[in-house]
Amino acid sequence: MRTWALSSAITLLGACSRSNNVLLGRVEAPVGGRTVVVTDCYRTSVPTAVEDTTGGARTYRFTPCRDAVVVIRGDSLTVNGRAYGPVAVGDTVVVDHGVVRIAK
Repeated sequence: MRTWALSSAITLLGACSRSNNVLLGRVEAPVGGRTVVVTDCYRTSVPTAVEDTTGGARTYRFTPCRDAVVVIRGDSLTVNGRAYGPVAVGDTVVVDHGVVRIAK
């Protein structure tokens, strides 16, 4: 029994990194020169952002979880269909239980 518990703990810790912490439900990824952090997102691997250059403005779409869709079009931030205004290169976007913050 102890071997199983130790093995499970090591496996879970192995799934944790700077970009992904399964225990805390936190994912982090670079998206178009910005850092995007999403909490309450329990993934064993973080998908990369998808870049689209058609239609003029460069657009990045990052969907680490079903309930977190982050879109950066040019310098405009949209999360789950709601606009949050401009976001500059180098900023950090935090989506924390439905609350969106932009840190300069």
